[in-house]
Amino acid sequence: MPHLPPVVSPGPPLTREQLARGSRHLLLAEIGVDGQRRLRNARVCVVGAGGLGAPVLQYLAAAGVGTIGIVDDDVVDVSNLQRQVIHGTGDVGRAKVDSAADAIHDLDPDIVVIQHDERLTSANVDAILKSYDVVVDGTDNFPTRYLVNDACVRLGLPEVWGSVLRFDAQTTVFWGRHGAQLRDLFPEPPRPDEVPSCAEAGVLGALCGQVGSVMATEVVKLVTGTGESLLGRVLVIDALRGRWSEVPLVGNARREAPRKESRMSDEVPVTTAPELVARLAAREAGTDDFLLIDVREPQEFEAGAIPGAVLIPLGSVLDGSALDGLPRDREIVVQCQVGGRSLTAARVLRGLGYDASNLDGGILAWYAAS
Repeated sequence: MPHLPPVVSPGPPLTREQLARGSRHLLLAEIGVDGQRRLRNARVCVVGAGGLGAPVLQYLAAAGVGTIGIVDDDVVDVSNLQRQVIHGTGDVGRAKVDSAADAIHDLDPDIVVIQHDERLTSANVDAILKSYDVVVDGTDNFPTRYLVNDACVRLGLPEVWGSVLRFDAQTTVFWGRHGAQLRDLFPEPPRPDEVPSCAEAGVLGALCGQVGSVMATEVVKLVTGTGESLLGRVLVIDALRGRWSEVPLVGNARREAPRKESRMSDEVPVTTAPELVARLAAREAGTDDFLLIDVREPQEFEAGAIPGAVLIPLGSVLDGSALDGLPRDREIVVQCQVGGRSLTAARVLRGLGYDASNLDGGILAWYAAS
């Protein structure tokens, strides 16, 4: 990716206190006084003050971003504290935007915090985001992710995006003006039953901190024009195996409108649960031949698996460590719990020349069809 110019111009000269606060940045030739003035002049909107938004907000405040917007209509719950580290026990029951604003001002009282205690909708998203230089999406649901990204594309704004579930995470930079956007990574929103929420599947709290720190770093790089952004690259993190890998992402200039019904998902063939039941019986009888791989984690596999499935966790597909053992002359059906992780794996495999399809609805659909 070619070097991107700074998103924000330098602001007024730094005060003596701002020089002291940013002294470690000033020592970095790539940031220096000029970059710190850009940070002080920047307006960054963070959508979601939860697991990802919490560390992003903390590090943006510590970095000296001058104006920070927070969009969240939720209140702090005790179950949030395991990962949403900007909130404390005393904040339970408070609006997240209020709790986060107080924490930011504890770090730096000079920062202007704009609190948007409301849910983003198609009616208000453009009006809220248009006054910012960079948008950070730390939300945990696909409808809001598409709403935010589509608005950023319309408004020409760079967007730092992240997603985390269980022990797996992804993060990247979208910028429709210069490259890829969310619809290049996920052309169509998954159905509500395809991807479980953190409340349903769980999430490693510390992983939110890892990903949030990367996202905050990407904001600093965009604002100051420093280094090489993640635009055009998706960083994939497998916390259980301690693996960080990278998947290229290319923008589609001829992107088509989402189709309502299709037997394909981003050119990945779909195998339905009834079809798999029949094909497994045929394979047992020797009249069909295919490889069924389960890309869930080992503990999920041990708790229950489709007979004859081979465990190959998603992380080992993404980092390439499992590819040597996969046949190129045999069809591969990929499955997970509900179909989301397996779609990602099937897409990667097909991009590498494997004949892979995705089990629609995952093992849960297979249980229902068996």
